Amino acid sequence: MTAASTPTRHSYRGRVAWVDTDAGGRIHFTAAFRWAEAAEHDLLRSLGHSFHGGFPRVDVQATYRAPLRFDDEFELALGVATVGTSSIGYTWQIRSGNALAIEGRHLAVYVGDGERPVPLPAQLHDQLSHMLPKTAAVPGAS
Repeated sequence: MTAASTPTRHSYRGRVAWVDTDAGGRIHFTAAFRWAEAAEHDLLRSLGHSFHGGFPRVDVQATYRAPLRFDDEFELALGVATVGTSSIGYTWQIRSGNALAIEGRHLAVYVGDGERPVPLPAQLHDQLSHMLPKTAAVPGAS
């Protein structure tokens, strides 16, 4: 995949499983974080990388806009918001049909096989940097 062909968002589709729901029949709040993590791993695999446990989350947030229930289909759009020396910030939206159900973000830090942050592999850093949103040009700026 070339930089010119790198998409800015990664799409992940799924269906609400019974285990994702609470006693009220709606998704349990933790399901959204599992889906975002699955989308993240799917993105990394699509870029040719496989990491097992090397990206602990250090910050997570979600806003729930509409309920999701057992067997609802959803699409999670994952975007890269920041790429640091050892961290990756993601933003994501989960939609079911035309409805925005959940908006979220999380920050993952690369620790490789250890416990302390280490620099991202150069190829991964470059690939993710190409997924950053392009900032709009400010009129009159030079």
